[in-house]
Amino acid sequence: MKRIAAILPDLSPWRSSRDFRLLWVQGLVTYFGSFMALIALPLQIKDLTDSPLAVGAMGAVELVPLIVCGLYGGALADAVDRRKVILLTEAALGVLALVLFVNALLPQPLLWPLYLVAAGVSGLAGLQRPALDSLLARIVPHDQLTAAAALNSLRWNVGAIAGPALAGVVVAYAGHASAYAVTVVGFAVSVALCTRLSPAPAAHGARKPSLRGLAEGARYAWSRPVLLGTYAIDGAAMVFAFPNTIFPFLADDLDARWSLGLMYAAGAVGSLLLSLTSGWTSRVRRHGVLVVCGAAGWGLAITAAGLLSNVWLVLVALALAGAGDMLSGLGRSTIWNQTIPDELRGRLAGIEVLSYSVGPQLGQVRAGAAAGWTGTRSAIWSGGLVCVGAVGALCAVLPSLLSYDSATDEDATRRRVAAA
Repeated sequence: MKRIAAILPDLSPWRSSRDFRLLWVQGLVTYFGSFMALIALPLQIKDLTDSPLAVGAMGAVELVPLIVCGLYGGALADAVDRRKVILLTEAALGVLALVLFVNALLPQPLLWPLYLVAAGVSGLAGLQRPALDSLLARIVPHDQLTAAAALNSLRWNVGAIAGPALAGVVVAYAGHASAYAVTVVGFAVSVALCTRLSPAPAAHGARKPSLRGLAEGARYAWSRPVLLGTYAIDGAAMVFAFPNTIFPFLADDLDARWSLGLMYAAGAVGSLLLSLTSGWTSRVRRHGVLVVCGAAGWGLAITAAGLLSNVWLVLVALALAGAGDMLSGLGRSTIWNQTIPDELRGRLAGIEVLSYSVGPQLGQVRAGAAAGWTGTRSAIWSGGLVCVGAVGALCAVLPSLLSYDSATDEDATRRRVAAA
């Protein structure tokens, strides 16, 4: 029993922090509600236009608001009460869900509000995410940050697997309006939970959001090789080995169109399995090793997915890739929360938003272009190999990431003393 308990998720953050419990439940409710809209929105655009280009245009209208608001949201999180940012953006997201619901009830639903809401949701997510990410280190004890990251990952994976499945059933049998209604209710519950969070005021002497403040955050990140390593390795993994956009073509190549949904879900399944057995990560001090091994494992698994011919083995490889990505994510999250000063945490969280949102977008462009030039499977396995090579090269250029030790690192020690 002790051996089993040692690998199960560490629940100490749940027990020690009321605010962490509130945010965990709030996030789970939001994920389920958001996935309703995430599935219903592109399906409604498809039903209205019958155009793949019209559906794909959602990505174009979402990217710029995410980048601009993500950077500004990082500066905002350092300048104002982070609880207020989370509460107001969550309420605004609920209003946008209500717009979708009302539009879906019209005899002839309009197309333009769907794009407007997609852009608005992307912008609000960019504003909110830095405040959410930067709040974690305030509400969870320093030595429980890895466990908290694992529990948050577990929550996300449960939502990523169950949310779309439930959304597909609701949309298929009850229609778009019903899915949006569930989203509205979810945000209402989420806002109620957010009102119970403790205030999280800005640090003493915090300045208003400005370009100078953003530049200060960027200079700090640039001066810390360990942080640079986390951003660079995550970016390399996503740009070179994120083939999700060509999964439909991979399913065709394997003569297994029925497997397409499983391909998209496999990564989340692998991440969930790692989260459920993440107890051992709470005892790790070399979090840079987690980042490197996880990213290299991701690249190797993607390489295998491109080389294998059996669809079931491909699905296993994609699940292993998801586990590798989760492992790397736990290491990155822990390093960020252990080393970044509280007064800069919001701005650095804004940079992190760009790190894990723009990378997949560029990765999909790379995968699509490479597939058109060399073929689907070669585009996948070659990207995986380049990812592994890039991880190795970055370790050589930034050796401090691999040698990072939370017990001896100066920034981590400074943060630990400040949190005590």
